[in-house]
Amino acid sequence: MNIILLGPPGAGKGTQAHHLVATRDMIQLSTGDMLREAKESGTEMGKRVAEVMARGELVTDEIVIGLIREKLEGDRHGGFIFDGFPRTLPQADALGQLLEEEGMQLDAVIEMQVDDEALVDRITARATCAGCGEVYNDNTKPIPADGVCTKCGEAHEFTRRADDNEEALRNRLMEYYKKTSPLIGYYYAKDMLSTINGLGTVEDVRASIAGVLKG
Repeated sequence: MNIILLGPPGAGKGTQAHHLVATRDMIQLSTGDMLREAKESGTEMGKRVAEVMARGELVTDEIVIGLIREKLEGDRHGGFIFDGFPRTLPQADALGQLLEEEGMQLDAVIEMQVDDEALVDRITARATCAGCGEVYNDNTKPIPADGVCTKCGEAHEFTRRADDNEEALRNRLMEYYKKTSPLIGYYYAKDMLSTINGLGTVEDVRASIAGVLKG
């Protein structure tokens, strides 16, 4: 299956994508990861990416689509999760055209719907183990009192993202709603959109996604 996970920053798209990769052998196509990988690859496309980024410019949709095309032409495993792309309506059109050219289709678009205030509260309380990346939350999953991560079993520094503060997060939410939320109407009109509660527990959200994919 090929799916898109939609939702604002901090909605938990990455957490759910990692689970789908582990349990369904899907491939997560993260725009950021692909750009970093291409920059270090030394390929012609990689050189283009490196030049654009060296100039401090935004990578064009054409380049991102080219990177996605390369991935689609490789081993497809259990299908693809599009993470961070599309972000705009022109990108959605370009992705649809690319999938058609590759003889593929988009099977589901899942919107992880959240309440902004609850999301701000959740994200500003977030901390991560610097050793293994396990995520903690001051309210729901506090950092262990002994400083030992419950996942890797070691004492590491627990870090917070510099932009996990209320002002920065509200700015990121505004950017999302301005540029990306029109995709919700776009895919709804194509009868491809499923909406789930993104503020449930990780397990509840996981079950909701599984229900959509079975449907």
